[in-house]
Amino acid sequence: MLLTDFDYDLPQELIAQKPIEPRNSSRLMVLDSKLQTITHEKFFDLKKFLTPGDTLIFNDTRVIPARLIGHKPTGGRAEIFLLRRLDATTWETLAKPGKKLGEGTKIIFGGELECEILSRTDFGGRIVKFKFDGIFEEILDRLGETPLPPYIHEKLDDTERYQTVYNREPGSAAAPTAGLHFTKEQLTDLKNFGINQGFVTLHVGLGTFRPVQEEVIENHLMHEEFYTIPPETAELIAETKKSGRRVIAVGTTSVRTLESAALSKNAVKVGSDSTKIFIYPGYDFKIVDAMITNFHLPKSTLLMLVSAFAGREFILRAYKEAVSEKYRFFSFGDAMFLTNRLKV
Repeated sequence: MLLTDFDYDLPQELIAQKPIEPRNSSRLMVLDSKLQTITHEKFFDLKKFLTPGDTLIFNDTRVIPARLIGHKPTGGRAEIFLLRRLDATTWETLAKPGKKLGEGTKIIFGGELECEILSRTDFGGRIVKFKFDGIFEEILDRLGETPLPPYIHEKLDDTERYQTVYNREPGSAAAPTAGLHFTKEQLTDLKNFGINQGFVTLHVGLGTFRPVQEEVIENHLMHEEFYTIPPETAELIAETKKSGRRVIAVGTTSVRTLESAALSKNAVKVGSDSTKIFIYPGYDFKIVDAMITNFHLPKSTLLMLVSAFAGREFILRAYKEAVSEKYRFFSFGDAMFLTNRLKV
C-alpha cells in the first residue's frame, strides 16, 4: 500500500492546542465498522456503548520529563530527548544539533548531570551514558521538561493534564492520549456498572510517533518499545473472551501491546518484552474487539492501525465527517470508539 493512501486534508485550526475541561466533556465519534454507521456523542456517555462484562485495557505509563537542554564544554547549546532506558545510566535518545554531536561529545546539564555520547543508532539517534550523584529520576524531575508534540504551540499550565489519571509507571516520551479523556469519577462509574478494568504498560517512544518516510508502507520499520503485561490482566482477558464479552483497548499503544503478546484469539503472554509490531490494513486482530482512540496525523502508523481495524475507506470517510463537524484533532482532541458490534 502507498503512503498517500493514508492522507487527508486537515485545517490547522482543528488541531487542539489545549485540553478541554473536564476531561470527559470531549466529543466521541462512534463507528460501527460492521454496520458502517457513524454517530456523534460525548465521551461521558461512553457507558451507553458498553455491556457489563466488557473489559477496558489501559496503558498505565507515565510521561517523564524527557527533554534535557544543556551545553557542550565549548558552550554550544545541545538537547537530549530520552527515548528508552537501556540500563541504570545508559539511554537511547534523540539529540540536537545532530550533526555536531558525535561520539565522545560531552553535554552538561546544570551542575548535577552530564552525559557522553557513546554511539549513533540506525534511526539517527544517540546512545548516551549519564554521570550523576544521587537518584537519576529526582535529578530528571528538576532539570527535565515534559515534552509536548510539535504541533502543540501553546504552553501547558498544568503538565499533569498531559498525564492520564491512572498513570503509575514512569518511562514514556509521550502520553497515551486516548486515556486523557477519562476522569477518576468516570472510571468508578464504569466499574460500578460492571466494566472490568485491566492495565498494561507500554512506554511510548519512536515506534508510536516516528513519521513514515517510505512510499510503500510495508517497507517502514518500527522502532522498539518496551511493554509489560501482568498476570492479572492476562487472566482478565481470558475470562472476558470466555464469557463472550469484548476486550476494548484504550489507545493504540494498548492495541499494540495486546496484539504483540497474543498467544491465540483468547490469550496473551504474561511478562515484559519489546515490540516492533506494525499494524496496517490486512492485519488479523487476535485480542482486540474494540478500541478507543483519538484522531491521528495524516500518513501516520496510527492512522494505518485504525484503518486496519475498521477499514481504510470507512476511516477516511469518518475523518472527513469529523473535519466537517469541526472535531478537535490529535493529542488534546476528541475521541473515537471503534467497534464491529455496539452491543453484546
